[in-house]
Amino acid sequence: MNDSNSNTDPVRQRRARIAHYTLLANRIGYLLYAFCISCFVIAFAIGFSGPLVTIVIISLIAGSILLAPSIVLGYAVKAAERDDRERGL
Repeated sequence: MNDSNSNTDPVRQRRARIAHYTLLANRIGYLLYAFCISCFVIAFAIGFSGPLVTIVIISLIAGSILLAPSIVLGYAVKAAERDDRERGL
């Protein structure tokens, strides 16, 4: 398939948009995980105070909420694109 068809195909445009948002959600989710780990290390070093524990828990939950669907959707988009290539679409 040539590039002009991929630019006008609404399904491929939607997949590209979903792929962009899943990539963004992956980056933010992993960033939240890194922030969670660093806050945990700081809390471990200076003592587990209430605010630090709250930050660790919130960043862990937010990272999980972002990462779980974005990983699944990312694989779905890649599988759909691979299937289209195999079929010659």
